[in-house]
Amino acid sequence: MIRLFLVGLILGIFLVGSIPLMVFLILFRFMNKGLASDIAQSVISAVVRLILTVTGSHIEVIGSENIPAEGSVLFVSNHRSYFDIVMAYAYTKKRLGFIAKAELGKIPLLREWMFLLRCRFLDRSDMKKSIKTILNGIKNIKTGTSVWICPEGTRVRGETELDMDEFKEGAFKIAEKGACPIVPVAIKGTADIFEKHIPFVRPARLIMEYGEAVYIDELDRSEQKRLGVYTRNKIGKMLREMEEL
Repeated sequence: MIRLFLVGLILGIFLVGSIPLMVFLILFRFMNKGLASDIAQSVISAVVRLILTVTGSHIEVIGSENIPAEGSVLFVSNHRSYFDIVMAYAYTKKRLGFIAKAELGKIPLLREWMFLLRCRFLDRSDMKKSIKTILNGIKNIKTGTSVWICPEGTRVRGETELDMDEFKEGAFKIAEKGACPIVPVAIKGTADIFEKHIPFVRPARLIMEYGEAVYIDELDRSEQKRLGVYTRNKIGKMLREMEEL
């Protein structure tokens, strides 16, 4: 339980203790929106790295060289744990926002930090709001911010990472309309930290691999029409290869 206590303590101290900084950054956005969000991302990156350290987990990050150096990209990952996004912000060296479920936008303090991190909230029960979220994601891409999505739509509770749900095709409109490459990301082991044995936090072996960038205009027409299926297969292949590591 000590690790759970330490993770909770870090989160509590940060969310409450950082209120003055958060307020400053929200106000500073009126003068320089990009810089305010970049500072927020640097702060969050440091905090989540500390949280991962406290879990005692062994972490391997593979394929960072596959992330295009220039321009925005759409990161697409499998999703089994809250720690997936922790890994994303800890190790992704890009200006980054992500598409989150609408429920997270109702949590005070967390909501404001997510706002600073250029996050967009997706309400799947409201088609108009969902479309607006996708359009805002496209806007992020076109203004220099990469976007991270988990197109399964929720955390998957299968026996292994290979038990992925169907990837929702609509989210890939962000890459299509934003004219950006897709970087598939395979994440393994994050559910072993917490979700598999709630309420305990335990050390785990975490592997995150950035796959080769996918350029939509280089795919054949049938693949372009089913980007979700194509990307899911890519991630599945990476996860199977991880079993051999």
